[in-house]
Amino acid sequence: MSPAILTIILLVVSNVFMTFAWYGHLKLSSSGISTNWPLYVIILISWGIALLEYTCQVPANRMGYEGNGGPYSLIQLKVMQEVITLVVFVIFSLMMFNDFSLRWNHIAAFCLLVGAVYLVFMK
Repeated sequence: MSPAILTIILLVVSNVFMTFAWYGHLKLSSSGISTNWPLYVIILISWGIALLEYTCQVPANRMGYEGNGGPYSLIQLKVMQEVITLVVFVIFSLMMFNDFSLRWNHIAAFCLLVGAVYLVFMK
């Protein structure tokens, strides 16, 4: 598999873990599962999930960075990562939170982000 594709796959996987680490506890709390758990327990669980995120994020950036022989510049990696983060977040939110909905301004913002990706990859 090419480093370009593998970098993107690892960024997606890392962002899935990141989203669960950052926002999964909100779902556990709203469903009553973790309502009485101490905050330090929630933090430790989130750190454990974040460790899984880093096991994908760090290799993705090392492999994808042109300074290490990869296909992407530093800014390209960052912009791709931000767009992937938002896409994963929206999918997660739509699946996990009944009160989450996309509005026209969210969609407009995503279109602008796609434009940012286009601009950052222009020669």
